[in-house]
Amino acid sequence: MILDKIAEINGSINSVVWGVFGLVLLVGTGIIVTCCTKFFQVSRLGHWWKNTIGSMFSKEVMKHRKEKGTISPFQALCTALAATVGTGNIAGVAAAICVGGAGAVFWMWVAAFFGMMTNYAENTLGIYFRRKNANDEWSGGAMYYLQDGLGSKKGCKWIGKILAVLFCIFAMLASFGIGSMGQVNKIVANVAAAFDIKALSSINVFGDVSLYNVIIGVVIMLLTAIITLGGVKRIANVAEKIVPFMVILYVVGSLVIIGIHYDAILPAFKAIFVGAFKPEAFVGGGIGGVIIAMTNGFKRGVFSNEAGLGSSVMVHSNSSVREPVKQGMWGIFEVFADTMVVCTMTALVVLTSGGLNGGVFNAQTGEIAAGYTDATLVGGAFNQIFPWGNIGQRFVAIAMFLFAFTTVLGWSHYGSKAWEYLFGSKSTIIFRIIHVCTIIFGAVLTSTLAWDISDTFNGLMMITNIIGLLVMLPLVMKITNNYIDRRIKKKEVKPILSYDNKIQADAEEAVLNGEE
Repeated sequence: MILDKIAEINGSINSVVWGVFGLVLLVGTGIIVTCCTKFFQVSRLGHWWKNTIGSMFSKEVMKHRKEKGTISPFQALCTALAATVGTGNIAGVAAAICVGGAGAVFWMWVAAFFGMMTNYAENTLGIYFRRKNANDEWSGGAMYYLQDGLGSKKGCKWIGKILAVLFCIFAMLASFGIGSMGQVNKIVANVAAAFDIKALSSINVFGDVSLYNVIIGVVIMLLTAIITLGGVKRIANVAEKIVPFMVILYVVGSLVIIGIHYDAILPAFKAIFVGAFKPEAFVGGGIGGVIIAMTNGFKRGVFSNEAGLGSSVMVHSNSSVREPVKQGMWGIFEVFADTMVVCTMTALVVLTSGGLNGGVFNAQTGEIAAGYTDATLVGGAFNQIFPWGNIGQRFVAIAMFLFAFTTVLGWSHYGSKAWEYLFGSKSTIIFRIIHVCTIIFGAVLTSTLAWDISDTFNGLMMITNIIGLLVMLPLVMKITNNYIDRRIKKKEVKPILSYDNKIQADAEEAVLNGEE
């Protein structure tokens, strides 16, 4: 009875924060930032591309830092991608297509296009408002620009502080659900199905939970403990090795499937663009169908890249970069890689694998082939090409494992930074231990209520963060224009690098000496 009431209350809140209101607020913020920065992601495309992935092999971007708690820009990107590239990039995209049709992919792209600038603004503010903690490590995140940015406005001191505290509470709770138990639950389900060991899966420890599930959960828990208890540097060291590998592996595998079905590529894109404004029959005709496709596309884009949640700011702020705009540009690339690349690969795998003529999913009728669900759709598409020994499903299971496991690592850091803000940096080890312990629950629990509640906390994080972003937008524009004047137009103007005079002076000296 109590659980039913909790589910009812959570459902009401969730329908608001992730309903039309929340999605309009989130996408609308991206549109506003895009317009205010004069479509930076397009007008400065060459510049941000050159200064992110184009500079990947430069010493300044790749070099490991001896400074305590400081990581390279590339490590910051990989750790942020570790947290954002999760199960939603595979099962989530397939689910969006099943509910909203192929047209949902178009609206996913739209959300990501504007989300690039939301993420840019977050990370720019993250570097500007960061500071050193008691352990002499960089600390930054939405809580700091809420406290010192919004809080500096007349009459807003306590509003900024309260929102900062709320943001941290929501972030910690979300890290236990979406950032731990939810991901592990997906790992266990996929690994157990693709690599079944009857001797273990046939033994039930309690209820319907098998010994195999428990063993997988314990292994994941131990691996996570070894990595996350070592702090951000160890997490970043692991992330920079796993993330490029897992993304390249998945993209190459997807390109093989798409390439084999090359004749379906153009029809797939046609289905995406036509379906965005003239949805398939199963979605519904007219404006109602467009809204369904749009809502599911927006939701998938937002859930996947997390632009607007204020989460990835907490690791981008550990970067050695001194220029706020430089780390902001890595935020643009983060959304591009997550949604425009990885999510698009998933969508095209589903839509080209016979999807237009039946196959695992029929884009015209919305019918999923017998024996498949939205969760197994991508594995089914791979299995059509690689059926021997269930290789296709196993490939996707491995991808899901890597995607979900690295998400657990990234969210451990996010939660620890939220804990640090509330309770101090000396006690963050307590949070990391608690976070590791929650993993085993993800392996054995089957109730969806915990995931639904943590999903709501994600939305509440978003709302508090967006308030800070919108209030601080004039500052984002000021920092951006200052960077463009100095770096692109070559004007002699004083750099704007930090809210703190001492950090500003040190960063200014470093920038003038060519230390970026």
